Amino acid sequence: MVVKRTAQEIKMEPGRDHWWHDLQATASPDCPAEPMDSEDMLFILYTSGTTGKPKGVVHTTGGYNLYTHMTLKWAFDIQDTDVYWCTADVGWITGHSYIVYGPLSNGATSLMYEGAPRPSNPGCLWDVVEKYGVNIFYTAPTAIRAFIKMGEHHPLSRNLSDLRLLGTVGEPINPEAWIWYHRIIGGERCPIVDTWWQTETGGFMLTPLPGATPTKPGSATLPFPGIIADVVDLEGNPVADNQGGYLVIRHPWPSMMRTVYGDPDRFRRTYWEHIAPKDGQYFYFAGDGARRDEDGYFWVMGRVDDVINVAGHRLGTMEIESALVSHPAVAEAAVVSKPDPVKGEDVVAFVTLEGSQNASDQLKDELKQHVVQEIGAIARPGEIRFTDALPKTRSGKIMRRLLRTLAGGQEIAGDTSTLEDRSVLDKLRGGA
Repeated sequence: MVVKRTAQEIKMEPGRDHWWHDLQATASPDCPAEPMDSEDMLFILYTSGTTGKPKGVVHTTGGYNLYTHMTLKWAFDIQDTDVYWCTADVGWITGHSYIVYGPLSNGATSLMYEGAPRPSNPGCLWDVVEKYGVNIFYTAPTAIRAFIKMGEHHPLSRNLSDLRLLGTVGEPINPEAWIWYHRIIGGERCPIVDTWWQTETGGFMLTPLPGATPTKPGSATLPFPGIIADVVDLEGNPVADNQGGYLVIRHPWPSMMRTVYGDPDRFRRTYWEHIAPKDGQYFYFAGDGARRDEDGYFWVMGRVDDVINVAGHRLGTMEIESALVSHPAVAEAAVVSKPDPVKGEDVVAFVTLEGSQNASDQLKDELKQHVVQEIGAIARPGEIRFTDALPKTRSGKIMRRLLRTLAGGQEIAGDTSTLEDRSVLDKLRGGA
């Protein structure tokens, strides 16, 4: 169904594509609800995997709706008088759970906004908060870092006194951004609900409850009531306080994904077999590393696999590499991440060209646009480095750890004894 918003001509395929206004003209005002079983499929949401093959995350009707309802109600203390605004992309899981299903089931006044702050109007979000009297503001650390870059004079010149609660989602928030958010946006009076969860979990797993949970900048604090989380080693043994390990969930919860659509084996391998079962109990493995401090607070440390988290969107490195190699000029590519002050992580691609191709800034721009066409704008590499060869082990495996270190401008450390050709590393160090 296509909504006509502009006069632009678009290609419609008869029988498949339909104009909304044509269907609406003949639609009956009577639309009874369809009875559904609690385990009937509600939606499939595709998320990138480390193999480059997207996973169709299946959520079902009863448990998902129950959990998004309860988590929104408790974590945001939603009241009938509140104006609630989640700034997420509605097509992302945050948009599903906390723009559509959770707010609507609670009867909340939920604000939706199309667009993003532009250089021509960097204070537009604060205009919306002021105009509509927003009480609850839920956004991503990526956005907060962008707000910091734009300057605090933009929010400080607006009336944000209606705000009473702030939230973050998408990735761990660094303490500096947390403190800025609390001081400038919240006026040092608004609790911050730092939520950790995933497409696969459907709703919040770790989150403070406002007024009940003391917060620490950068920590998602404690599990939501009923969630049994832990930090373990690969054998399923809990690790000591402040020691890094694997973040797991020990028991089922209502909104957990039911399967990977069409691939139950992948569901089992990806989420249930990475950590060894303990005393017959299997763990849900989130794919994130974490530590737990002496107060039992969880600190999420990021992905433990080759996934890049760009502005809260998880991108498999292999799918970007595949997109680059599909260009006729590219022979081989390796993609890694480097820290970015706004997006959290940015994409850096090391590219080896076909023999007849010449490196140029024009080709860099062409390759970046090619990735956008193949995957989407969020996957656009921030930097492309041409190289004659990539550092590999003698078995032919690309040593991405070394590339990640180089991309971040750090000195190479650790074992390089398995490197096939040490001159490759020397050339990369020298920018050759």
